[in-house]
Amino acid sequence: MQSKIITLLMVLVTFVIQAQIQTPQPSPGAEIEQVIGLTEIEVDYSRPAMRGRTIFGDLVPYGKLWRTGANQRTTFSTSTDITVQGKELKKGTYGILSVPNKDSWDIIFYTESEGGGAPKELDKSKVALSVQAKPENTGYDMENFTIAFGDLADGSTGMMYIMWEKTRVSLKIGTPAKEMAMKSIEDVMAGEPTANDYFQAAAFYHEAGADMDKALEWVNKAVEMNPDAFWMSRRKSMIQADMGDKKGAVETAKVSLAAAEKAGNADYVKMNKESIAEWSK
Repeated sequence: MQSKIITLLMVLVTFVIQAQIQTPQPSPGAEIEQVIGLTEIEVDYSRPAMRGRTIFGDLVPYGKLWRTGANQRTTFSTSTDITVQGKELKKGTYGILSVPNKDSWDIIFYTESEGGGAPKELDKSKVALSVQAKPENTGYDMENFTIAFGDLADGSTGMMYIMWEKTRVSLKIGTPAKEMAMKSIEDVMAGEPTANDYFQAAAFYHEAGADMDKALEWVNKAVEMNPDAFWMSRRKSMIQADMGDKKGAVETAKVSLAAAEKAGNADYVKMNKESIAEWSK
């Protein structure tokens, strides 16, 4: 009898587990992973919707501490030390809190990253960084609360955007990409660098406007080790042109052009022809 009761209870428990209702969340979760330079940044947050409501100054009051999202606290993780609005933020995971106002927002990176919403009172000992940003009127409604990244072109900085309703708040993120790349190059060059190592180091120095003599030295070694690599001789021609050696740049571009034509790479054929015409003036 006892075994029958136990069996019946197990069946009932299984039924209850299987019968749990699943419905869409009103503020669905989102996760963003963005690499800026050599730094990995991750943001976990929830995305509430406007649903016809007035957001800032009403649903989200001005001058009050806000969780910067919905449900659990929005979190921000960085794999290296970075700067936000020019101020240093150490490697780690933080809760993003904010105090929205009509003309200025306070954005707070809080060491207590877990929790359901904003704390009742801000513990100043847990404020890793507090910065200000000016809200912009986008002129259009962003229905769901959104955090996004953009303006990553220079390879070491980017912008983080906080957007909802017609409001956008922008934060400039700076990373130690140049320092990390320099250290990586130094370590590799101390060993037995390959042609690709020399090429990557030369390209980085060229793009960063660093030691151009060193960039030329390295790209020369790369081309010597891989003479058919039209992309390497292309880079060498660009370095020569930027150093003022247009005649040498044209000759190197002709080498790259011939190799690109042989390889059937139309893009490099076009770029080299255009550069030869420009540098021959």
